[in-house]
Amino acid sequence: MVRNATAVWNGSGKEGNGNLSTQSGVLEATQYSFNSRFAEGKGTNPEELVAAAHAGCFTMKLSFVLGEAGFTPERLETKCDITFENGAVTKSHLTVTGTVPGIDEAKWQESVKKAEQECPISKLLKTEISSEAKLG
Repeated sequence: MVRNATAVWNGSGKEGNGNLSTQSGVLEATQYSFNSRFAEGKGTNPEELVAAAHAGCFTMKLSFVLGEAGFTPERLETKCDITFENGAVTKSHLTVTGTVPGIDEAKWQESVKKAEQECPISKLLKTEISSEAKLG
């Protein structure tokens, strides 16, 4: 399976602006800019999107991990804080709360750690990066 998204940028880094679109159409020419990334401007930014991806992936993986252990969560809610410092993403912190009937604290913590380590976005944050480029 391959999924994709497209970014378009016009102008300089600070004064320019761009938009993001996803294959599914959930994002369709969604605005981003220097101000939406480094200030409080309207629009999204890459770090916010990474946070959403990590929170979503981890939470779904946790549901699978719990299911494999014989538990069905009623509700899982995860907040992901992405730290961006000195031009790099330096940390992703997941805060999860769950309502899981019948689970004890030790099994809950074990399941959270397993999901943290095995979710594909956790693995992505430690992955090889490749690129190809064309001028045109």
